[in-house]
Order: sequence, then C-alpha cells, then structure tokens
Amino acid sequence: MAPLVHGFDPPERFVTGTVGPPGSRTFFLQARNGAKLVSVALEKQQVAALAERIDELLDEVMASDRNTAMIPAVAPLDLEDTEPLEQPIEEEFRAGTMTLSWDPDDERVVIEVFPFTEAAVVSPEQVDEDFEEPEPDEVLLVRIPAGLARAFVKRSEQVLEAGRPSCPFCGLPIDPDGHLCVRANGFKRRDP
Repeated sequence: MAPLVHGFDPPERFVTGTVGPPGSRTFFLQARNGAKLVSVALEKQQVAALAERIDELLDEVMASDRNTAMIPAVAPLDLEDTEPLEQPIEEEFRAGTMTLSWDPDDERVVIEVFPFTEAAVVSPEQVDEDFEEPEPDEVLLVRIPAGLARAFVKRSEQVLEAGRPSCPFCGLPIDPDGHLCVRANGFKRRDP
C-alpha cells in the first residue's frame, strides 16, 4: 500500500515553531496551503540539523559551476515569518528520518519527513547487516524555493535560540529554577 503523502509544492507557509515553556518545548514543522494544515513533531536536534543542512545545501548549489538558480545568500526580508504556529496544532506524526535534496529542474529544495518507527532503530550489532527500512504509512513532502528555504533556516535558528540560555562554563541549558554546573563540581558560581 502506498504511503499517504502530505504534499506541498510550494507551501504558502512552511515554518518551525514550538509549544510550551523553555525546557519543556515541543518542536513542530508546520506546512500550510489554504485550509490544508500539517504539523509534524520533531526533536530540537532534528530542527538544528535540518536548518544547518538546508543552509549548507544552498551554499553548495550557489558555489556549483552548473548553478543557474537565483539563490539569495541570506533570507529575504519580505519572506520573514515571525507569526506563531497556526491553530489547531494536531500532530500528524513524530518525525524520524528526513531527506533533503535540490531539484535543479524547478530550482527547489525538496524535504521529505518520514515518521519515526521503532523498526527503523538499528542497534550497534546490526550496523553491518543488510537492513531494509519498513515502508512508511505517511510522509511530509515539501518543495520550497531557495528564498523560502533561507527564511525557514533563519526562523529555525531564532526558534532554537529562544530556549533556555546555555551555561557559559559547561554549555548545558540553565533551567529557570537553577543549574548545577558539572564544570564547577556541583557548586553554584556567584559573582563577588
């Protein structure tokens, strides 16, 4: 049976956002075309990796000898999106594997997000074995132009930075109720 494809080519809106207070946030990818709204939950590290990889992909395409696309070096101001996630937020699935590519024919970044499945988790003993990932039940497929991709990266970076501040000594997040720094051997540092 073919998977259900939530396709957006291109979406009217494609953003990263969060629900909840820093330290307990749930991250979402959200795509919308008209009344069609799809929200996919994912981990903070997945947001960071996706944004970083999109930026790298666009830089690689810009530097390519065969590049004919007009790719902005930074996010165009007219594409900046600072609005909150659209309501209602109904999680379609939790993200697992994501793929990213550049389609040179219509000059779009192609993002595929597949659901997380326990069957796709590979143990260290299974790394060398032939492994066939199960066919997904559904997939989010988004095709966006380069300018919108740069705007997605900028917003994702802002969303990531809006969380808990990092400890200047150990780099771990500082909770609102305090932080026991491992680099300070469990003692709280204070200013003289």
